[in-house]
Amino acid sequence: AVLVPIVERTDGLTILLTQRTDHLTAHAGQISFPGGRVEDIDASHEAAALRETEEEVGLRSEHIEIVGQLDLYVTRTGFEVTPVVGIVTPPFSLNPDPFEVADVFEVPLSFIVDPANHQKHARLHNGIQRQFYVLPYENRYIWGATAGMLVNLSEVLRKA
Repeated sequence: AVLVPIVERTDGLTILLTQRTDHLTAHAGQISFPGGRVEDIDASHEAAALRETEEEVGLRSEHIEIVGQLDLYVTRTGFEVTPVVGIVTPPFSLNPDPFEVADVFEVPLSFIVDPANHQKHARLHNGIQRQFYVLPYENRYIWGATAGMLVNLSEVLRKA
């Protein structure tokens, strides 16, 4: 379960994202949502997303109102990810876990929902042509599962 944190800023809504540290064995250096595996202590995907968000970036659940879920996202490696959408109300403080999180940053929701920013890329992996979304933002390269979930968020918001 991951949290898709929509932050209510005075100058517009943003999405809070993390950049994973380079030394991690899985998805090192990639941009992601805060989140992780659902544990036995978690009553739900929402509980797991909130717990993982606090563990990874220090964002406490009292600042987050869960408003729904996006479509289940299945990665090419077989992971099933439940994206939990939450509205984050400032002011809040962050305390990123330095082992897992290299950086925390925000991207304007207006950038995310603009289809012109949804690039489709392809790459040959183990002899199979794979397609994936990329959302290049400033000096960042948001791709793969995170980009796919952001495109899903964009589609849901356009229909609303």
